[in-house]
Amino acid sequence: MTDIRLLSAADARDMLPDLCDVLADCVNSGASVGFMQPYGPADAMPYWQGVADSVESGATLLLVAVIESWVVGTVQVGTAQMPNQPHRGDLKKLLVHRSARGKGLARLLMEAAEREAARIGKTLLVLDTATGSDAEAIYPRLGWQRVGVVPDYALWPEGGFCDTTIFYKRIAA
Repeated sequence: MTDIRLLSAADARDMLPDLCDVLADCVNSGASVGFMQPYGPADAMPYWQGVADSVESGATLLLVAVIESWVVGTVQVGTAQMPNQPHRGDLKKLLVHRSARGKGLARLLMEAAEREAARIGKTLLVLDTATGSDAEAIYPRLGWQRVGVVPDYALWPEGGFCDTTIFYKRIAA
């Protein structure tokens, strides 16, 4: 059974090894999420420590999918915005370990992220994802609206330019 959890900073720190494993697995499977190959769990530690600090400050909501006590997926909502954007959140780093894909975890994580964002008063979420990736196909099925493509926005983890598609979704607060 899958358990979707909203983590506290202490929870995030307790789950650092699993979070690092999920991120490393995704980067090494080609996900363009900000990091380059080769990328191991130890490389991910500073990133996740920063996320835990951001959860502690209230700037980030961190959700995980847990199966049998193992974190197999995660997503974040950046909640700290400029004063003229208090209604907006940034959806970040939807990650599912390769061993757990095909079980609907991306949908469960996204639905939970949207609920939690609405709970704190967010009415608009935005995200970007690698154009042409498997991840890009997920968002329209979940009701997200495609805005457009930015060419050469980032690099694929193995190198080479990667276009990025921008999406948004209005949610009820």
